Amino acid sequence: MRINETQLAQVTDRIDALVSAGSFYGKKLKEAGIAGVHSVEEFEELPFSEKADLRDAYPLGLMTAPEEKIVRIHSSSGTTGLPVIIPYTQKDVDDWAIQFARCYEMAGITNKDRIHITPGYGLWTAGIGFQLGCERLGAMAIPMGPGNTEKQLKMMMDMKSTVLCATSSYALLLAEEIQKRGIRDQIHLTKGVIGSERWGETMRKRIHEELGIELYDIYGLTEIYGPGIGINCNQGTAMHYWDDYIYLEIIDPVTLKPVPDGELGEIVITTLQKEGAPLIRYRTHDLSRIVPGECPCGSKYPRIDVIMGRTDDMVKIKGVNVFPSQIEEVLHEFPETSSEYQIRISHLDGKDTMRLYVETNGSVDFRDLSERIAVAVKSKIGFTPLVKVVELGVLPRSEKKTKRVIDERYE
Repeated sequence: MRINETQLAQVTDRIDALVSAGSFYGKKLKEAGIAGVHSVEEFEELPFSEKADLRDAYPLGLMTAPEEKIVRIHSSSGTTGLPVIIPYTQKDVDDWAIQFARCYEMAGITNKDRIHITPGYGLWTAGIGFQLGCERLGAMAIPMGPGNTEKQLKMMMDMKSTVLCATSSYALLLAEEIQKRGIRDQIHLTKGVIGSERWGETMRKRIHEELGIELYDIYGLTEIYGPGIGINCNQGTAMHYWDDYIYLEIIDPVTLKPVPDGELGEIVITTLQKEGAPLIRYRTHDLSRIVPGECPCGSKYPRIDVIMGRTDDMVKIKGVNVFPSQIEEVLHEFPETSSEYQIRISHLDGKDTMRLYVETNGSVDFRDLSERIAVAVKSKIGFTPLVKVVELGVLPRSEKKTKRVIDERYE
């Protein structure tokens, strides 16, 4: 899916704004002699931007609109290094609300729904984004924020919430609590809008079955707007994204060249209308692919597949590149396991060791299951991990994102 004439003109307009503002990113473009793009080939010669570039601009080096037009900042949720500060104009905020409202509409959510919002508010873009879209749609927002599961469940029952907005980790935690307390008949949820972290098919199935709700996977990142730049429809897990606001490429993370539609690679995003902090060819490090062809749902917005992982999720063990998604694929073949697992990597006696903790329902032979999983993992990644099978609920649950890989070699 190549960039079209309208999008090229929008990119040139944003480059002009960046250079004119003399922002951190504008200076880089000016030094590179870039004034605009007039063809696909010129666009694909533009330099990429990375999170490290954005951190270098801390605190307000990315600000491209005049300060009197900036109405808000948000910051990335990363825990390492300086945060990335993204300024927003009122138009940026309004555009974000429009995109998020589209997401709700794509999921069949209407102004008669009651939307239970559990992601965090504040500098993080999550909670306030879910609320913006809800208000734009005209639905009732129940702005809970994270934590206090007791209160979450009480409000969910008393307010008859119909839509749950959460990370997949917290949606699972709530589902398990609802089952444990035997209150499912008092819960009125019909849909879940899930974002912020990649989640596998096993977790998707568990949340769907335990809560009995339709699940929708929302996509976004703070640097671009926040959650709401894409969501799947009722025809499957592929996500439609709003190509009037963003141009999305898939590149080979090694060669940095665009790959053909349908091929897996890294998502790169260019903002087409953003004023506060436009970004050109921003490397997200998320892995997905363009889904070619028209969607049976009838929407003309293009699609990407579910997020398969991140290029920086990869860990090197015994000289082998391992992705958490590979482990999930193996565990999906074992119906007796839950969606929860944890990988711990350590360095003992001069060699790397990978321990894999997996939850099961308790009705199986733990030793037999651990041996079968170890054999399956070896056939997938090339070496045998130490597999420890534990009872359901033993591994930690999270109100935010679940940490799947703990690398103790560098602690």
